[in-house]
Amino acid sequence: MNSYSIVRFLIRAVSVASLLACAAVGGAAEDDARWVHPLCQPLAVDGNGPFIELADGNLMTIDPQGVRVSQDDGQTWSEPQKVCEGLDGLRGGGEPASSAIVRTQGGAVVIVYLDSTTYNFSWDNAINQPKDGCRLEVWAIRSLDGGKTWIDRQRILEGYNPNFFGFIQTRSGRLVATVPHMVRDPGRYVACSLTSDDDGKTWKRSNLVDLGGHGHHSGAMEPTVAELGDGQLLMLIRTHWGRFWDAYSDDGGLSWRTVQPSQIESTSAPGFLLKLRSGRLAFVSNGNADRTHLLLIFSEDDGKTWTKPVVLARQKDGQLSYPFFLERRPGELWVIAGFAFKKGWQEPVPLRLKISEEAFFGEAKKDAGG
Repeated sequence: MNSYSIVRFLIRAVSVASLLACAAVGGAAEDDARWVHPLCQPLAVDGNGPFIELADGNLMTIDPQGVRVSQDDGQTWSEPQKVCEGLDGLRGGGEPASSAIVRTQGGAVVIVYLDSTTYNFSWDNAINQPKDGCRLEVWAIRSLDGGKTWIDRQRILEGYNPNFFGFIQTRSGRLVATVPHMVRDPGRYVACSLTSDDDGKTWKRSNLVDLGGHGHHSGAMEPTVAELGDGQLLMLIRTHWGRFWDAYSDDGGLSWRTVQPSQIESTSAPGFLLKLRSGRLAFVSNGNADRTHLLLIFSEDDGKTWTKPVVLARQKDGQLSYPFFLERRPGELWVIAGFAFKKGWQEPVPLRLKISEEAFFGEAKKDAGG
């Protein structure tokens, strides 16, 4: 299974009753295989995201059928509103295509997504290169009426581009999506950003951040992004070299000039970075554990230093990975494992948690002896 071609919301149709049965409370678990930190609460939301908050406070999400709206914090959803072709999943719908959504300061709803209509993963193992026609393109579309109608559908990056975990609007109003992109000779991934200064009507691509490597899981993969206090952008990039890499932009994502290994250890799985309303950075990933542990770290100095990780949950013999991360309200954080399996890639058991920023920051400081 090519995990990089699978979106972070693999498991969608699970009832709230099943969720409450599967999510651990107070450190108790459904069985010995699942442990959840006692400070976590079960999140009674039907779906794995992505979510955005609309002007009226309701939530909107995307699934292969379109966009839906919830008036009860994601416990129930409206019937889907069709968006466009290409959001209906890979391999006949068996694997939903990655997508991200932002509601802009001007009120537009913008979706950036991997288009399934021309999807073709084709790799030549003999020479360790993508074959001709290997394709998964990044497209964008937007709505000016809250998702009722959609306009300006366009391809914004050609070629093959797997999952992405970064789509934000900066304080200046610029949209920034950070994505991986496959290149050849040797075959590997590089990272870049796609930016728009007109609420998703037109787009530009940055320079390519090339860390080297060779192979269909090598190079700069699945970046995530946040805006720092001084206006710089920080991109954290998944690699298979034991740690995430940092890339910084001082021009709003038009270019990335400072690239270096980060302090954050990695097990070659993606993470999700958020700038919280408190001013802290928060990052959920698998860290230096394997995919059985979902970890949370914080930074109070825009990523110069990080707390020690706190284990949110672990799944013995299985995995909890490809997280979605949202600050639903100030200090109220939602953490959802896109991949949550009892054993390897088998027996899905959802993990959707609501946590307190202050409580877990206190745990992180305590673990660090602070």
